[in-house]
Amino acid sequence: MDDRPLRGIRILDLTNVLAGPYCSYHLMLLGAEVVKVEKPGHGDLARNLGPDPSLNEAGIGASFLAQNAGKKSVELDLKVPGDRAAFEDLLRESDVLLENFRAGVLARIGYGWDVLRELNPRLVYCAISGFGQTGPMSQAPAYDQIIQGLSGMMSITGTPDTAPLRVGFPVSDSVGGLVAAMAICAALAGRARTGAGVFLDVSMLEASLSAMGWAASNYLVSGIAPEPMGDQNATAAPSGTFDTAAGPLNIAANRQEQFEILCRLVDRADLVTDPRFVDREARKAHRAALNQELTAALRRRTAVEWEELLSGAGVPAARVLTVPQAVELEQLRVRGFFTELPFPGHPERTLRVSGNGVLVNGAPLRPTAPPPLLGEHNPVPTR
Repeated sequence: MDDRPLRGIRILDLTNVLAGPYCSYHLMLLGAEVVKVEKPGHGDLARNLGPDPSLNEAGIGASFLAQNAGKKSVELDLKVPGDRAAFEDLLRESDVLLENFRAGVLARIGYGWDVLRELNPRLVYCAISGFGQTGPMSQAPAYDQIIQGLSGMMSITGTPDTAPLRVGFPVSDSVGGLVAAMAICAALAGRARTGAGVFLDVSMLEASLSAMGWAASNYLVSGIAPEPMGDQNATAAPSGTFDTAAGPLNIAANRQEQFEILCRLVDRADLVTDPRFVDREARKAHRAALNQELTAALRRRTAVEWEELLSGAGVPAARVLTVPQAVELEQLRVRGFFTELPFPGHPERTLRVSGNGVLVNGAPLRPTAPPPLLGEHNPVPTR
């Protein structure tokens, strides 16, 4: 599609593994040209990560394939004079420089913000790191699990018996990448007004705490520390996961009218007038008793049946799916969330990659090319 918002924007991408590549993948979906600068002969570490050893060995690991469709790959060693000159040429022609090295690494090899700004005064420079470019932890190494632990996220994941638990996917990497993409888009909009570039310092720790929302803000406002509650929602009841005749069911009857409809549909209208459950605060105080009553009623039907009945009546309710089940939802197919691409290096196979949940003028944002082989877009040597 030709009307993607970032069409004509070039991203020079020095990032590795997930937070940075996830950021530039979203920018690519929005229309930007992403030129991935990789270490000669090695490339992004994610090329060697994933559940299929043969793909890892070939430098096209599943972790790389998931976040790098639609990008270009050039090999440059920024310690080699000729490659530095090529990098600077690319830099002058780019709108954004994105990196996720440890704080200060790029400056130590000669490309601090003062140098970058001199090479390209319109450049938007975004540095993603675990803790930001300043502060006593700025030089500490960080991966997703380190940030999950330090943010307090793990302390409230699971039950009182199982916490702390890591969230089941690299949420801090993903959130850090999304915050960086949002900041880059805002900086590009600002540059259109001022003509000047800007330096963006993105901290995964701070982005993660921000994304935790009420878990952090409730403590800041009320002084009450959040606790692990498993599948229950601290702000309302009934709001959590319930057993049925077949399969678990999520219900979020967070409003009074939803609770009343739920009670009627499970043939327990008496719960509405029970003093223990008469309003939100009473239901929260007697959550265990309410859940027990509802679970007994919900065991009369399957999760699929309850989802259809409750959701159709305006009560938020849905099955708990596995990842293989979730990716086959008809909703995703209708909206074109996944795209099938040629599998790099294996023309007999296809690769399915995700979009980002945004339709532009009714059309999903899709990558236009498969993930690149290492150095696939290197300049042709002159003779």
